[in-house]
Amino acid sequence: MESRLNELEAKISLAEDLLDALNRTVFRQQQQIDRLQQDIRALRQQVQDAAPDDAGSPDNEIPPHY
Repeated sequence: MESRLNELEAKISLAEDLLDALNRTVFRQQQQIDRLQQDIRALRQQVQDAAPDDAGSPDNEIPPHY
């Protein structure tokens, strides 16, 4: 009975360590996702700022016969 109890305690300890490691990994990954989303927003803004406002306007298109 004593050995089974010790074995269960060891397994619980290992499971707790694994859970802590997984929680740290998830936390770091969420931080990375947040940074990447900020980068994407910044890049989108740069593209919008760099694009001419009337680029898609039909008034600026050359007629097909030219």
